[in-house]
Amino acid sequence: MIDRIGLAEFLRTRRELLQPEDVGLPRGSRRRTSGLRREEVAALAHMSVDYYARLERERGPQPSEQMLASIAQGLHLSHAERDHLFRLAGHTPPAQGSESEHVSPGLLRVLDRLDDTPAEIVTELGETLRQSPMGVALTGDTASLRGPERSLGVRWFTAPASRRLYAPRDHDFLSRMFASGLREIATARGPGSRAAALAEHLLARSDEFRTLWAAHEVGLRPTEVKHFLHPEVGELELHCQQLVDPGNAHSLLVYTAIPGSESADKLRLLSVIGAQTLG
Repeated sequence: MIDRIGLAEFLRTRRELLQPEDVGLPRGSRRRTSGLRREEVAALAHMSVDYYARLERERGPQPSEQMLASIAQGLHLSHAERDHLFRLAGHTPPAQGSESEHVSPGLLRVLDRLDDTPAEIVTELGETLRQSPMGVALTGDTASLRGPERSLGVRWFTAPASRRLYAPRDHDFLSRMFASGLREIATARGPGSRAAALAEHLLARSDEFRTLWAAHEVGLRPTEVKHFLHPEVGELELHCQQLVDPGNAHSLLVYTAIPGSESADKLRLLSVIGAQTLG
């Protein structure tokens, strides 16, 4: 059963504890509230202001689990706080561990400070959970995808257009790497895991994946240097640095170019194109 009073009080206190800079928002010169505004939380949680405001006023329908997960991420809640939020709303908290999609507040705080750099937070299955604005400009809005196609590995084998973003000379290695990585994860997580389900999904849909899966190749790892073929700025040679949250099997991937290089110039151009697109 939903605890409307407790839910409203918890949401208000957590909102008031956050500052705009904590979540990557500008402070502005006329701010009077001590923490975030309701409309800012609603935007971060991808919901209407009216819906969120009703929750803080002890009104409205019982929020769904998906809605609660969005609020938890928008408020940068810890795992314990997220679980408490679910219980107040009358739901069982989602499982923690390798299949959790709740990004830790620490990883989010780092991402929020990377507005001028392509960056993304991904699961061990290559599912994008969050992106910086430049990350969207580089690879498109992959965080909004749902279903098996959220995984880059799945799109690689089932949606040929997804390969256009990567230099053809790297395609063979990437195919082997995706199959190798999925085999390792499926073995580690076991039958019934999301990794095992994705493997079955691909085995039923891709001849190339079936051939690579049958080879039982393991141990391939991503290279630090990535070669992107962006439709507007051309080829980019970017170095990928990885920050891992082992508790959730999430990784923050940050893409940078060597200062003074042609790719660095193209990244600056991409930042302008991305800003114009968002505008």
